[in-house]
Amino acid sequence: MENKIIEWTRLLSVREKAKEKNKKVVFTNGVFDLLHRGHVEYLQKARELGDMLIIGLNSDISVHFIKGPKRPLVNQEDRIIVLSALSCVDYVVLFNEDTPAKLIEYIMPDILVKGADYTVEQIVGAEAVLKNGGRVVPIGLTPGKSTTELIRKIVEVYGEK
Repeated sequence: MENKIIEWTRLLSVREKAKEKNKKVVFTNGVFDLLHRGHVEYLQKARELGDMLIIGLNSDISVHFIKGPKRPLVNQEDRIIVLSALSCVDYVVLFNEDTPAKLIEYIMPDILVKGADYTVEQIVGAEAVLKNGGRVVPIGLTPGKSTTELIRKIVEVYGEK
């Protein structure tokens, strides 16, 4: 598990070795707060597109910026351990920025994946990956399975009455 958690400094050599072996690197990113079935099915579909799946995980600082001060519910240390335990995940790397643009340009994946709630034009890093000859693939999400829906249900069931 721990060997799947990688620093930016090691990531480039992993990417270069994959290139040398003609392995297709798939990249996706996200918060992955309260990991659920929708996340797992999405990551499994992403991994099926290539030989290696790298996840860019929003750090707690990044999540506060994009989701607000009440998120994440699960801290980055716990989220990274849970993600790295999934068999479909090869590496997980933290990033602090509000988007993964710098990370995507740094590793330049062969395939960039995001949920189909985004169009290719809306996917951060798509332009760079496409210009480099890569593919950008929106993946369909599992209906009714989202962190927002899970939070809503928890509040409904356990919230103040």
